[in-house]
Amino acid sequence: MTKLALVTGATSGIGRAFADRLAAQGYDIVAVGRNSARLDALVADHPEVTIRAVVADLSTARGIDSVAAVAAAEPVDLLVNNAGVAHYMPLADLPADKASELVHVKVLAPTLLARAVLGGMLERAAGVIVNVAGMIAFSGPAPSSVMPRRAVYAGALADLLAFSQTLSAELEGTGVRVQALLPGVVATEFHSRQGLDLSSVPRMSAQDVVTASLRGLELGEVVTAPGVEDAGLLDAVFRADLAAFGGQSTRLASRY
Repeated sequence: MTKLALVTGATSGIGRAFADRLAAQGYDIVAVGRNSARLDALVADHPEVTIRAVVADLSTARGIDSVAAVAAAEPVDLLVNNAGVAHYMPLADLPADKASELVHVKVLAPTLLARAVLGGMLERAAGVIVNVAGMIAFSGPAPSSVMPRRAVYAGALADLLAFSQTLSAELEGTGVRVQALLPGVVATEFHSRQGLDLSSVPRMSAQDVVTASLRGLELGEVVTAPGVEDAGLLDAVFRADLAAFGGQSTRLASRY
């Protein structure tokens, strides 16, 4: 039986790489994007499978609701929450409408689309949800001298990481799996849309990110970081998280 994938942000970058790879593997695809011409090009490039183009803007409630309705109605085997927006600046400089767009696309949309596919996946006791976040989810403790400030963007990716980990635990034993995919700097249009020229900066290809994601699923990873060679570093972060969580008490800490 042909499998069905729903990919958001499917017209460029990591989303297009996912769509191309999954089509090559025989998946039918629900491809979500804002650019109808690019969606049409994706469909034309893959006559070997059925690709349903859905034009929607996930920065709006209407856009999220329209895709969620499709997700709930179709037997989705693989959901790739990849859509993103390039609103990458300090909170004081970030217009309110752009902050809202970012939270809609990277927090609200993945949450509601995962919820929309989950009922069917649980009934079938099978399915995969991939949430594309980024290594910036780990960057909160970095001083301003090391990393540029982008509180909303970093916070949204950190939400996706914690959401994915916790949802994975909720679904243990159900046959439904969740992956947080955390690429670093990737050669896509993301930075150029912000007017940044990273052509001289080493960047990973979107195709390699997809390769890591699919292999990470085979390895049973909940968190896949394509550019981190030493997986023990990730394990150390998560052990520290749990140590801090388990180290709490009802007594006020002595330093206070």
